[in-house]
Amino acid sequence: MMAGNRFEDAARVWDERYGTAEFVFGIEPNSYLARQAPLLKAGQRALAVADGEGRNSVWLARQGLRVDAFDISSAGVGKARSLAHDAGVVVNYQVSDCAAWVWNTDAYDVIAAIFIQFADPTLRAQLFAGMTAALKPGGLLIVQGYTPKQLEYNTGGPGVLDNLYTEPMLRAACAGLEIVELEEYEAELGEGKRHAGRSALVGMVARKPAHPVGDGTVPSP
Repeated sequence: MMAGNRFEDAARVWDERYGTAEFVFGIEPNSYLARQAPLLKAGQRALAVADGEGRNSVWLARQGLRVDAFDISSAGVGKARSLAHDAGVVVNYQVSDCAAWVWNTDAYDVIAAIFIQFADPTLRAQLFAGMTAALKPGGLLIVQGYTPKQLEYNTGGPGVLDNLYTEPMLRAACAGLEIVELEEYEAELGEGKRHAGRSALVGMVARKPAHPVGDGTVPSP
């Protein structure tokens, strides 16, 4: 758990943000995540990181995956549970911050990290190391984030340069993974009131190799 009152402060901020009947980021999945549907298989085990009000975890469960999800906000997790109930799916929700989450080794076929840019560079390094470890060999990490150009648009995101993503940063953070897709692009987002309008985005899909990178074996296709 975060030192001192940092956990309580962050939880309070997000509880206030999610403490309305309205879904702040909508109830539809992130569009980049939804584009990866052909890569998913029913029965796979998935984790939705910092899942907020549940739109992405519920979508993963509707694809037939067995889904765990966590968020620092109890208000957000409460809304996520209601969303899952209404959708007729089961998701294992937990209230946790990223620093306290236990990243069990080789646990997941899919990990979705969608707009987790509250993380500064230090926490971000811990997050990506944890997610890499938690992927099963052959497992996929799906990431969506904002690039530094997003500061010009101001249509969502943290508004903090150090927390934004670039292709070189993601390649370095995922040095132990095989990059399947990595692109910076612009698009119109309509994901609730806080992700709305022209946006500077980056999307990445990376696969954990069946064998450690550089061990002389041929990676699985």
